[in-house]
Amino acid sequence: MNTLFFLKVVLSFVVGGLFVTACTVAAERFGSAVGGIIGGIPSTVVVTLFFIGLVESPHVASRATEIIPLIVGFNGLFLVAYAAFARRGFAVGLCTAFLVWGTLSFLAVRIDPVGFAVSLACYFFLLSLCYFTFQRLLHVPIFQGRNILVSPGQLSLRALFSGGIIALAVWLSRVSNPTIGGMFSVFPAVFISTLVIAYQVRGLEFSRALTKPMMISGMINVVVYAVCVRYLYLSVGIGLGTLLAFLISLVSAYGTYLLARSKQPHGIT
Repeated sequence: MNTLFFLKVVLSFVVGGLFVTACTVAAERFGSAVGGIIGGIPSTVVVTLFFIGLVESPHVASRATEIIPLIVGFNGLFLVAYAAFARRGFAVGLCTAFLVWGTLSFLAVRIDPVGFAVSLACYFFLLSLCYFTFQRLLHVPIFQGRNILVSPGQLSLRALFSGGIIALAVWLSRVSNPTIGGMFSVFPAVFISTLVIAYQVRGLEFSRALTKPMMISGMINVVVYAVCVRYLYLSVGIGLGTLLAFLISLVSAYGTYLLARSKQPHGIT
């Protein structure tokens, strides 16, 4: 089991690092909407649920999806809080977002199990709330793409930084007490590392520009993946279930891309 957990940490490092790096490069070259959509494609949750199914059983992995919609809703609030408070500074925005997410997630895991139906109902409410907030109250900037040349060294640093944060969250989910471990298993490490890198490469407003498309993509596609896993793991097994669930989430990711593009006043370049 220790060997499998080590493999899980390594895969989380590699997968997470590649996703975040791809997200930031795509945002710079093709615009904030494209980068944000990529940032919301299921990544570490794929590794997490796969290893739960492998180490425990498909039934345990299926049950583990119960709280995911609720926590994904909190991840959406994380992005809303960052977009709202980052106008007072990057550190203020990130710390406030983490405080919001941590408080709500701690309460959720304390009262777990909430049940899948309740988790899903809360998710739909939070999805609507986050979308309304971004559409009506928060006016995040829109960045178009530009031709850039990112050196291999810069790509490596981004991958190491983001992969390190994600791997650390996975490790903490194992060594912490059950409550804190449950929180870190759904920690928004991809969002945090993406925002930090975006802030470093193009500034505060560029990082804020990623929040809305990441919210749309992350809240929809991760839950689509989790729901698929919930039923596919029991019907077709872990391997084929993972593949089918991910393919379905890619279809939904394309749908969220079209939705994000339709909301851009000048399209995406």
